Amino acid sequence: MASLKLWMQRGAMAAMVAMAIGAVAPHTAFAAKPPQEWDGLARKSSKKLDNVYVLPMAQFTAYKSVRLLPIEVAFDKSWDPNSSSVHRLSNADIEKIRVEIAKLFHDEFAARLGKGGYSLVETDGDDVLRVEAALINIYINAPDTMTAGRSRSYTTDAGRVTLVMELRDSVTHQLLARVVDTKQGSSTGRMQWTNTVTNSAEARRAFDSWADALRKALDEVNGKVK
Repeated sequence: MASLKLWMQRGAMAAMVAMAIGAVAPHTAFAAKPPQEWDGLARKSSKKLDNVYVLPMAQFTAYKSVRLLPIEVAFDKSWDPNSSSVHRLSNADIEKIRVEIAKLFHDEFAARLGKGGYSLVETDGDDVLRVEAALINIYINAPDTMTAGRSRSYTTDAGRVTLVMELRDSVTHQLLARVVDTKQGSSTGRMQWTNTVTNSAEARRAFDSWADALRKALDEVNGKVK
């Protein structure tokens, strides 16, 4: 039964990601008008996020903790990690990058939410918000494996990543909100050395902004924002 439940959760997430790619993929639908309704959720204007959908008339509990499920990580289908990398990446290298991205996302959310007094927990509860997230369309310019040597890769930006995130009540599993947002790596307009450190910094900047947005939403339902 547990394995069936996990399969159903992953299947639902896969379907959500597929819909997100079709509805708001960075290269196509961002130029089109986003739908005003999605699975019963209404689109809400946001200055910092591309697409926010919220359940109309939803009664948000004063959530004190967050249950962050394992992060799905998917690279852009056109991403060729060896096209601009000085050192050729193996399948094991790519899988390592995937695992590191998921861990960085988890760690940054834990740190940023923790600053607001919200802890990450492993179980559901009356005051627990269930968060399911996927990082898709990831494109890393000049990925680096930290191989010894003097070779360097230079780019004008560090790539891009899209977040697809669902917020649910952890007890009822009622879908409360959905977010789809793309972050681009900072562009200086000039060539710069790109490596593991700079790529991680760009990813951390994106993850922090998303975590801060969630923390602000939690602050609002807890009456911390006036």
